[in-house]
Amino acid sequence: MGEEIRQLAARIREIREIEGITLEALAEELNITVDLYQRYEAGTDDIPVGVLYKIAQRFNLELSALITGEEPRLRSYSLTRKGRGVSVQRRKAYKYQSLAYNFIHKKAEPFLVTVEPHAEEGEIKLNNHPGQEFNYILSGTIKFLLDGYDVTLNPGDSIYFDSGIDHGMIALNGEPAQFLAVIL
Repeated sequence: MGEEIRQLAARIREIREIEGITLEALAEELNITVDLYQRYEAGTDDIPVGVLYKIAQRFNLELSALITGEEPRLRSYSLTRKGRGVSVQRRKAYKYQSLAYNFIHKKAEPFLVTVEPHAEEGEIKLNNHPGQEFNYILSGTIKFLLDGYDVTLNPGDSIYFDSGIDHGMIALNGEPAQFLAVIL
């Protein structure tokens, strides 16, 4: 794993220890195995954004502060120029770019998400996190799995859902896909 993920893992471990929470207790709260949580904290396994979101909420942190290690400071507006959002490579197939990382007390987390195509259009990795989510497809075609439903989304399509239920996606047709994701 990259240095960015190791630093993120160290921040999570430090916050958990400062708060006096055992890794077993936090793993249980996150509804994951202790072994998986240990791998997250060791920086050997990539941490899904849904898990990061749960950890940030658990410790009353801005998600961007957890990801970057810096507290957001802007209060009246946040401007993110094209290609300048804080980039987070969460998984090989997904790239998240935070579009409001420096705005304090956000009520939503907007991301530009790029989904790279898999060599084979097979299994979709599912995740879930508290809240609701809105996704608007900008380019490419995405196969979206939501609570057992299989939906194909094209540019201009959108989907709004309870993000506490299992969901995931893959890019289709051997082409990357991009969408705006807003997590509430």
